[in-house]
Amino acid sequence: MKKVVTWSSEDVSNWLSQQGMPEYIDVLRQMDGPTFLRITEEDFQKPPLSLVSSDGGKQLLERLETLRIETHIEAHKNGHANGHVGGLPNGTSKPQRNGMKDFRKEMVQITIPTTEATRFTFPTEWGKTGVAFIYAVICFVTTTIIISVVHERVPPKEHTPPLPDKFFDLFNRVEWAFSICEINGMLLVALWLIQWILLKHRSIIGRRFFFIVGTLYLYRCVTMYITTLPVPGMHFKCSPKLMGNWEAQMRRVMKMIAGGGLSITGSHNMCGDYLYSGHTVMLTLTYLFIKEYSPRRFWWYHWFCWTLSAVGIFCILLAHDHYTVDVVVAYFITTRLFWWYHTMANQRTLKEASLSNPFSRVWWYRMFQYFEENVSGTVPRNYQVPFSLRALQWSRSVKYSRLDIQ
Repeated sequence: MKKVVTWSSEDVSNWLSQQGMPEYIDVLRQMDGPTFLRITEEDFQKPPLSLVSSDGGKQLLERLETLRIETHIEAHKNGHANGHVGGLPNGTSKPQRNGMKDFRKEMVQITIPTTEATRFTFPTEWGKTGVAFIYAVICFVTTTIIISVVHERVPPKEHTPPLPDKFFDLFNRVEWAFSICEINGMLLVALWLIQWILLKHRSIIGRRFFFIVGTLYLYRCVTMYITTLPVPGMHFKCSPKLMGNWEAQMRRVMKMIAGGGLSITGSHNMCGDYLYSGHTVMLTLTYLFIKEYSPRRFWWYHWFCWTLSAVGIFCILLAHDHYTVDVVVAYFITTRLFWWYHTMANQRTLKEASLSNPFSRVWWYRMFQYFEENVSGTVPRNYQVPFSLRALQWSRSVKYSRLDIQ
């Protein structure tokens, strides 16, 4: 490629396209090479660059710094220093004498290590997202089947009364509280769905969500199957047991799946799925994803979602529909799995199985490698208009093709 200082505006646009940053082309289309090299971090704090970049221009500035280093090295190779021809004072061609000392022009070669800028790649790979979605569906269906199986094993509340619970001792039951919990959960899921649709790297983030939620429900299958707790309160009206009628059980399972496993839809009237709380899983996980993949300056949005999640979890206990231990275990497992997965995904060294990497010993590590092997670096919180809307001409004067809101 030609020297950067000789680049035309067209060369700058071609370079941006080659580097996988076409969103800057419209904004920088009038810049030539020298002007392009003078871009600083302050330029990303005001329009138009502040409207394009969601990471403060971090990736572009890193690659610009590499270009500056390469330009500086090239200048030294050609006998230039800081853009000026190196030579003797006053334009003389012979060494000057000052007393007994001879000053001679010498070429001093300084080796400057050249390192390529870290290039973060975020391929879509929708096929992997589809695999993660199928995995989540299988885990959800399996959970529903296990709920139906466990329901048959729940001891009658008349013979086995509810276990003592400290929260129940402090707060009387509020009948409508569980409906508030499910309404909050549906609001959080809807907000997360809208936010996910607007994300630029929705395929990567989508398969992370599907894998984590699927794994959480798979863990739930294990915990509620191996230990069946009695109902948390005498107010429960459990569906009659089917005594091995598998055809009726399958109809019950299909009804529960169709209703999303919600009591508010009338699809969930089985007992036994207490340890741990699936409602707490969704309330916690949707908030974590909303906060992780939204701009930090949207603190009001984060607090609103946190309030929905916290009130929903509190209402689960206030309705006496889950033991306190159910909620605590669900919160602990959900947050730890979310943080572990994202820590591993953001660190290149943790994606390689080795003796020094304890994370490589978890049972789902191979699946993690499959989903994250081609994702380099932390996925930025970039947003863009969905494909169906991007083709519309919003304005004749403004031709931005992407909308980044961080």
